[in-house]
Amino acid sequence: MQVTETLNQGLKRGYRFTLPAAELAAEVDRQLAEAQPQIEMKGFRKGKVPMALLKKTYGQRVMGDAMQKSIDDAINAHMAEGNVRPATQPKVEMENGEGWKEGDDVVVNVSYELLPEIPETDLSGVELERLTVEPEEAAVTEALENLAKNAQDFEDRAEGEAAQSGDQVTIDFKGMVDGEAFEGGTAEGYPLVLGSGSFIPGFEEQLIGAKAGDKINVNVTFPEDYGAPHLKGKDAVFETKVHAVKSPKPAEIDDELAKRFGAESLEALKTQISDRLGAEYKGAARALVKRALLDRLDELVSFELPESLVEAEAAQIAHQLWHEEHPEEHGHNHGAIEPTDEHKKLAERRVRLGLLLADVGQKAEITVSDQEMTQAVLNQARNFPGQERAFFEFIQQNEAARQQLRAPIFEDKVVDHIVAGAKVTERAVTKEELEKALESLDEI
Repeated sequence: MQVTETLNQGLKRGYRFTLPAAELAAEVDRQLAEAQPQIEMKGFRKGKVPMALLKKTYGQRVMGDAMQKSIDDAINAHMAEGNVRPATQPKVEMENGEGWKEGDDVVVNVSYELLPEIPETDLSGVELERLTVEPEEAAVTEALENLAKNAQDFEDRAEGEAAQSGDQVTIDFKGMVDGEAFEGGTAEGYPLVLGSGSFIPGFEEQLIGAKAGDKINVNVTFPEDYGAPHLKGKDAVFETKVHAVKSPKPAEIDDELAKRFGAESLEALKTQISDRLGAEYKGAARALVKRALLDRLDELVSFELPESLVEAEAAQIAHQLWHEEHPEEHGHNHGAIEPTDEHKKLAERRVRLGLLLADVGQKAEITVSDQEMTQAVLNQARNFPGQERAFFEFIQQNEAARQQLRAPIFEDKVVDHIVAGAKVTERAVTKEELEKALESLDEI
């Protein structure tokens, strides 16, 4: 096999691999000779099939296999000998593939980009600030009040008293479109909280002011994006009877409320809420530290980036943002989405930081444990209720999917490693100041 370098520019490399026709023919002969003792054909004893007949019968198939194996072996040897680390899968193209015939040399062009060498950088001098927030009594009280509201009961209003927003009305209703009842449009004794937004827009508002015993025709129009295609944009009339009107009665903030939420007492519930708030504040503060660290690393470390990785990342960013701007488009039956300069700039940042963190993690021998992966799979499986088994099987069989779960765990562990060695100062702030800092944190 002859190997000739055709491109050496930055991280880009190109090589021409030439397999002489004589070498290919010799390999075919070798393989056929090796297989000859085991081959049986009609009219010949086992192992006695003439070589000429073997070539005629199996030559083309063996030649194809020999060609593929020779090229693969040559490329693998090239990679191993040069300790080559390609950024993406090498591009392999056969010259004159359609016009090639037996007796011609096999010429294959191989091109790829190298992963860059990451410069050694002392990250111990990186300075970071961590915001700290202690859960305040007011925040705990607010959380308790929200729990009491969520656990609220309803009690009958005085006879003849009209329903208000926030009240619960017990109703029978029958929906009609063009004078005909439709499937799913009828119910009896349905408890509806006015202002909850659980019914078609305009429905709940028309029941404000209703009294027990009232019969009301509620006129609405189904939204254009309604789930049932046959009802989209249709005018409907709901014949509605109000059986009861009830006002909300928040639960008392006491030991009984605590027990409803799995705590032994009100004090124990307060402690749980305080701990949960503290964990939330720490999580938010960590997100801010991580962002500050990534910003600092982006400024501190610079190296050449593989164009193929940047282009792929920019395309992914453009595609994702396009779908966010067009939520009505759920499929991928759309035209090409050209990345903008802003997309490419963001892609460069992501690729740079990804390669840097991977290098730091490798040198620090950071790994993702089986236990951490199992927990990640379990967490993700919760998003597919009733399909957990299928999800587990998908993860087991799909290396790319496993990598998608592994990557953020690895990244967080590397970030924690760098932060542990950096100069970190703490500053106590209020909950409001923390929230303001988070609001200013645009997603990268």
